[in-house]
Amino acid sequence: MKPARTSPKAALKPATNNQLRIIGGLWRGRKLAFPDVEGLRPTGDRIRETLFNWLAPEIQGARCLDLFAGSGALGIEALSRGAEVSLLVERDSKAAAQLRSNLELLKADSGRVLNADVMEMLRKGNADTPYHIIFIDPPFQLKLWQEVIEALEAGNWLAENATIYIESGRDDHYAPPINWQLHRDKHAGAVSYRLFYRELV
Repeated sequence: MKPARTSPKAALKPATNNQLRIIGGLWRGRKLAFPDVEGLRPTGDRIRETLFNWLAPEIQGARCLDLFAGSGALGIEALSRGAEVSLLVERDSKAAAQLRSNLELLKADSGRVLNADVMEMLRKGNADTPYHIIFIDPPFQLKLWQEVIEALEAGNWLAENATIYIESGRDDHYAPPINWQLHRDKHAGAVSYRLFYRELV
C-alpha cells in the first residue's frame, strides 16, 4: 500500500491554528495566521472595532507606527482602512516572518515589517517623516509604557498632531506628557485602552 502523499497546498499551511480576522476596510473578513509566541496577545475584535471607529476621521492617508506588532492586528487593520503607510515593529523573528508573509498574501505594498527591538529602535531616533498614528501595545508583563512614551517624544517619531493609542492592563499606570490630551478611555475586562491627541505646547 502506497503511503499517503502530502499535497503541496497542504504543506504550505501554517503550523498554527491561531487566526486573526480583519474587521473592516479593503480586506474585511480576511483571516490571517499568527504564530505561538510568548507574550503575543492580539487586540480583541471588540476593542479593535471601537478603536477604529475612534480613528475613522483620521485614518485615511495616515502614516502609522505599530510598536510590538505581534499578530499585526492593529497595523494591518490600519492599512485595510486606508492608512498610507504602516510600519510594523516586532522583535520575535518568527512573528516578524509571519507578518511579512501576511503582507505579501494581501499584496499590501504600503506595509513594512521591521524585525527589531522596539526600545533600541526608538532610542536611535527617527530620521524619516514622523508618524500620525502610533499604536503602543507591549506585552503587559514588560511594563514598558513609560519608556516607550518618553522615547517617542525624544526621538522625532511623532507628528505635531499625532494620535497615540495605548493598550494596558487595567491596573497598570503611566504618565503621558502634558501635551497628550486624553480623547477616549475605555475598559474591557482586565484591559484598558486609551486614545490620546498630541498637541503643541
